[in-house]
Amino acid sequence: MPEAGHTIAIDGPAASGKTRVGRSIACKLGYWFLDTGTMYRAVTLSALNEQICLSDAVKLTGLAKRLIIDFVSKGDNDRLLVNGSDVTDKLRNREVDQNVSKVSAFRGVRNALVSQQQKIGNRGSIVMVGRDIGTVVLPQADLKVYLDATVDVRANRRYLEAKTNTASPTTFQNIRADLVDRDRIDTKRETSPLVPASDAFVLDTNSLSIEQVVATILNRLRRD
Repeated sequence: MPEAGHTIAIDGPAASGKTRVGRSIACKLGYWFLDTGTMYRAVTLSALNEQICLSDAVKLTGLAKRLIIDFVSKGDNDRLLVNGSDVTDKLRNREVDQNVSKVSAFRGVRNALVSQQQKIGNRGSIVMVGRDIGTVVLPQADLKVYLDATVDVRANRRYLEAKTNTASPTTFQNIRADLVDRDRIDTKRETSPLVPASDAFVLDTNSLSIEQVVATILNRLRRD
């Protein structure tokens, strides 16, 4: 259990570097780390496994409410459990990638998971990343950061990651199209759209390495 410390909210679009940055900061500070996007991916994966129609808001909401989602964070290795089973390695397959923004757009799904996220955030000493952390989940966070980058830069980052996974071959064009679609859904959804919090530190990561982004955020934390 980390000693009492700050709550840090990091938001931004897909492939903006939130997860790697957030995990690195949490590791350096000895904090908890939670990528809330994995929780929405867990609901999406479960819906696909149970063959629930991904446009059925009622069934998806019911699913989100009954799933027992927990995480185990150990240094730079965090694992997500659903009903006691580790599903971490299945959360980033292409079918989940293509559907997670649609599932997460439903108000009932978001409300069910935000409630769980806020309980986890109340532990303190945590770095939490997602798309509505500073605006909805942890509006009183000690530091709110919004990471941004162009869609081409983000698509290239995701493509380079995907090239190491021969089990899920894809192309830059497919990844870029997916990101454009996810950006549209995330920014236009009625519930908790993706926007920087009014008091967020907005950081353009186009030309910055992960190490540079981490250092910039830690310097900001010390100043604040």
